[in-house]
Amino acid sequence: MRSEEEVNHAVERYADMVRRVCFYHLKNEADTEDVFQNVFLKYMLYDGVFQSAEHEKAWLLRVAINDCKDILKSFFRRNMVPLQAVQELEADVLQDHQEVLEAVLSLPKRYKDVIYLYYFEGYTAAEIGRILGKKENTVYSLLARGRGMLKKELGGDGIGE
Repeated sequence: MRSEEEVNHAVERYADMVRRVCFYHLKNEADTEDVFQNVFLKYMLYDGVFQSAEHEKAWLLRVAINDCKDILKSFFRRNMVPLQAVQELEADVLQDHQEVLEAVLSLPKRYKDVIYLYYFEGYTAAEIGRILGKKENTVYSLLARGRGMLKKELGGDGIGE
């Protein structure tokens, strides 16, 4: 474990470089700060001896780049949707469709998924079956039952095909 003095010296010397490299890779200030802290924590805990200042600098760069790559390939990062995109999507939902969407989202999960994928995302029953791991005829049955529930909740004819 390195001394506080060593860590402070490294932060003073390499902080800007590490932040630039992280921001270049992540394009996000919050993730950049997370990686920055992680890099210097690893530096503090690293017991190895650096042969020179260049070796130390190269080590910090490699750790920063590897941490950035780990964040970029993480499940959360790959499946994240920016908040702005969600807000734009909500703005696109017409007010008269809002009631239908809320009714669909209030269905039990097995019906909600099938109805949502069929009507809002435009998948066929066969495609939904492959996505959810169900037989195509099961998907048709779930669609019919889901439509019946929506018809009761919304009144009228429900959702047409």
